[in-house]
Amino acid sequence: MSVWSGPPAIEARAVRRVYNVKPTPVVALDGVDLDVAPGEFFGLLGPNGAGKTTLIKILTTLLMPSSGSARIFGFDVVDDVKRIRRIMNMVAGGEQSGYGILTVREQLWMFSQFYGLPRKDGWRRVDELIETIGFREQAGQRVSTLSTGQRQQMNFARGLLNDPWILFLDEPTLGLDVAAARAVRELVTAWKAAVPGRTVLLTTHYMAEADELCERIAIVDHGRILAIGSPAQLKKRVQRESIFRLEVDRLDGGAGAIAALPGVVSAVPSAGSGDAGRRTVGLNLVLHDDAALGGVVTALSGMGASIRALEKSEPSLEDVFVELVGRGFGEAERPAAKPAPEDLPPPPRTADPSEHEPGEPAESELV
Repeated sequence: MSVWSGPPAIEARAVRRVYNVKPTPVVALDGVDLDVAPGEFFGLLGPNGAGKTTLIKILTTLLMPSSGSARIFGFDVVDDVKRIRRIMNMVAGGEQSGYGILTVREQLWMFSQFYGLPRKDGWRRVDELIETIGFREQAGQRVSTLSTGQRQQMNFARGLLNDPWILFLDEPTLGLDVAAARAVRELVTAWKAAVPGRTVLLTTHYMAEADELCERIAIVDHGRILAIGSPAQLKKRVQRESIFRLEVDRLDGGAGAIAALPGVVSAVPSAGSGDAGRRTVGLNLVLHDDAALGGVVTALSGMGASIRALEKSEPSLEDVFVELVGRGFGEAERPAAKPAPEDLPPPPRTADPSEHEPGEPAESELV
């Protein structure tokens, strides 16, 4: 199969969203520009109230932008609502959708009817997804008896019923334990890898999750995108020097001799490790760049010291976040304004997948 070569999966230009609340209108999005390529795993990071969920609601046609434009695979979020809803889906953390008295299989089939799948195709698709998420034993189990992690795996299967081109994940592992969160991440990764062109947009407060999954990340605050790049590119923003931790068997010349070397910003002794017979001396180094490490190694060798351990300190995405936003996720942030009822569109009418309007690409054209 060939990779989709059409328009971007997401194309947003100067998107604004203002909630007209009293006493002062709240700007939730303030001129967002965003491009996401087909097949990309893209992340949105930001504190509560930064505008992430508002942006997702606009991209998924649940909320109108106050100004600006946004397109999903070339379809306008205002003018092409029905077309977009055929090719996208969304899974949010902590969902309680459905009815507890239904079994997993019945619940998924109910949603297949909401999405407009014919009866026979709906049952076939449900059984395929039950196999995909490894729920053969749970298929006949009532939804009310599922654990939180199992319920979220079922919600993920629900999000795939219409075989979307793009999947929006809004904090999908919120409240899950380590094993359940890993299972959800594995399901997402496997689904995306199965067909070229499948696209994922993820919001999460878990830095390690974003670092593991996302090819590019945008950091958002107060309705604006502050930075976009790969995790590695973003980390480079906050580490302008190279930081190393060394352990040597001896340091006869003292840390001062190392600190005086070319390219060394600082050299600070620290506690070593080992037992009484093989104690080491610790040394925290800050260098102008990695190239200066060679001179340090040569100098230590000249002092008769042997390096027992060497580790480079890497910044984290949280370090990037705190530098750009100025606070951590756990710190207080202004509450997000709730939209007035008139801000929300009427409930979607699920389209029959057999309908094919003039100029609308068939699903097979994605790949």
